[in-house]
Amino acid sequence: MIRQYFTFLFIVYLFSLGALHSQVRSGADQTEQYFPFLHSVPIAVVANRASVLTDKHGGPGINLVDTLFRKGFSVVKIFSPEHGFRGNAEAGALVDDETDSATAIPVISLYGNHVKPTPVDLKNIGLVVFDLQDVGVRFFTYLSTLSYVMESCAENNIPLLLLDRPNPNGFYIDGPVLQTGFKSFIGLHPVPVVYGMTIGEYAQMVNGEGWLKNGVRCSLTVVPLEGYSHSLRVGVLVKPSPNLTTLNAIRLYPSLCFFEGTRISIGRGTRHPFEVFGDPELLSGSFSFIPVGIPGMSIHPPYEGRRCFGINLQVAPDIEPWPGGNIQLFWLISAFKELGSDPAFFTAYFDLLAGTDQLRKQIMDGKTESEIRISWEPGIEKFVKIRKKYLLYPD
Repeated sequence: MIRQYFTFLFIVYLFSLGALHSQVRSGADQTEQYFPFLHSVPIAVVANRASVLTDKHGGPGINLVDTLFRKGFSVVKIFSPEHGFRGNAEAGALVDDETDSATAIPVISLYGNHVKPTPVDLKNIGLVVFDLQDVGVRFFTYLSTLSYVMESCAENNIPLLLLDRPNPNGFYIDGPVLQTGFKSFIGLHPVPVVYGMTIGEYAQMVNGEGWLKNGVRCSLTVVPLEGYSHSLRVGVLVKPSPNLTTLNAIRLYPSLCFFEGTRISIGRGTRHPFEVFGDPELLSGSFSFIPVGIPGMSIHPPYEGRRCFGINLQVAPDIEPWPGGNIQLFWLISAFKELGSDPAFFTAYFDLLAGTDQLRKQIMDGKTESEIRISWEPGIEKFVKIRKKYLLYPD
C-alpha cells in the first residue's frame, strides 16, 4: 500500500542545505544593529554550531561566539542547547558542561537535567544574546530552550537580545494543537506542530501570551530579519542538528518525526535520517537499509544491524516535486494498517510528539487523513488569531 501510494505522491524537492534566500539578511548578520548593545557589559550567548554569520559568498561564515570574541566583546559564558555547542551530540544525548577549546569560555549545557539557567549561571551577566536556528516545528527542542532562557532572564532581571533567523518551514501552519496535560520538553505551548513563525516572532508570542512561569515577562529585544516574508522558501546555512542534514529532511521532519513515537525507524543510523523510513517487517516498502552506529549522529540507532524495509524519500524520478505545505499522514496511517496488530506499534512518546492522545486514537480507530485534518481546524483557527498579533513579517 505504501509502495503504491508513493507512485502518486508529490515529494519534497531534493535540496542540500544551501544558503538563505538571496534577499534575506539574518539578525546575526546585522552587526550594526546589535553591536552597540554589547559594549561594556558581560554577555552570555545561547548558540550552537549553526549560529554563524553569512560569508561574502552567501554561505556559512564565522560562528557568532567567535565573532564577538574576536571583536573584543566580553563574552563570559556560552549556553548550549540539545546536541551541544560545537559538537554533534546525537538526539537525547546528555552533554556535559565544558570549556570551549577555541575561546576558553565556559559552556553550560541546557539539556537533560539542567534545561533552565540558574541564578548562579547568570551571576554577573548583563545581557543574554540568543541565536539558534529553528526549523519551525513544535517538537524541535530549541523552542523549549528559548522559553526557559526567557523565563530565567525575566526572573533575574536580565535583558535578552534575540537575533532572528528564517524559518525553513515558515510558509504554512498545520497539525494538532498541543493540549494541556501533554506538555514536555518537546512541546511546552498550545501551538500546532507547524506554527509558521520565526523564532523571534515565537519569542514575542511567549512573552505576550503570558506563557512563562507565573506570567513573568522577559525584557526582550528582537533584531528582525531583512527581506523576509513567510511566503519565501528559505534554506539554512548550517544543519540545525546532527540528523537534519538536508533541506529535504527539514521539510519532511514534521511528517516523519511522528514515527519516532512508533516502532518504525526514520533512518537513524543511515546518512539520510528523516528522508527514509522502514521496519524489519514493513514488507510493502520498496527500499531497504541497515542502521549502523554513526559517531555524531546515532551511536546505537533502532534496529542496529538489522535490515529495514520501507520508503526512500530522497528521490522521486518523474514525479512533480512537492515543496511542503502540509503534514503528510499517509505514511503513518499505512504503516499502522500493516503493523498495527503489534500492541507496541505506538510508544508513550507518540502522544508527546502529537501534543495530544487524539491523533493516536484516531489512527487506531481507522479515521482517514481527511477526517483527522478536519479535527485540527478549530485549534488552528484559534491559533492563527493569536499568531497574527506577533508577526514581524508579512505572510
